[in-house]
Amino acid sequence: MEHQLEDIIRIFNQCFEQEYNTRLVKGGEEPIYIPANAYCPYNAIYFARGFYSSALHEIAHWLVAGKERRKLEDFGYWYEPDGRSEQRQREFEQVEVKPQAIEWILAVAAGYRYFASSDNLNGNAGDTQPFKQAVYQQVKTYAEKGLPKRAETLRKALCAFYGTEDKIDLAKFDVTRI
Repeated sequence: MEHQLEDIIRIFNQCFEQEYNTRLVKGGEEPIYIPANAYCPYNAIYFARGFYSSALHEIAHWLVAGKERRKLEDFGYWYEPDGRSEQRQREFEQVEVKPQAIEWILAVAAGYRYFASSDNLNGNAGDTQPFKQAVYQQVKTYAEKGLPKRAETLRKALCAFYGTEDKIDLAKFDVTRI
């Protein structure tokens, strides 16, 4: 199945535009979240370069962000560009575990391939296996305890649209393939 950007945009916006005044928008080179302001009356999640995977990733960050963080540009997170040292990479990975676990769950719900992202092509990513294991462990936790409300809403909408199984089946999550 080919995944169309218009589909993920429409599904997200149908789920969240009214209640959260938030829209998913195809962006340019870099993804960014901009809360509603004098220039734009809605919160905007801009995903990069028209990539479906970028849309899922940026959505996952929005789904993890609490009410106060959703009032801040890029949720108030620090971002150190590509080229991080191995130590800074480990710090980066710590804040990426939950969003990437949700991204993986959403990708499976959409029948889409997920790849763990260390987002450090020009730096020393080091051993990424502990990060991938941490993401998988978080997927297991969500499977056992449930997703946050907004993430579950979107997961169910993706399952309905793409005709995938409406549950988090751990057999579909293979840490050796991400």
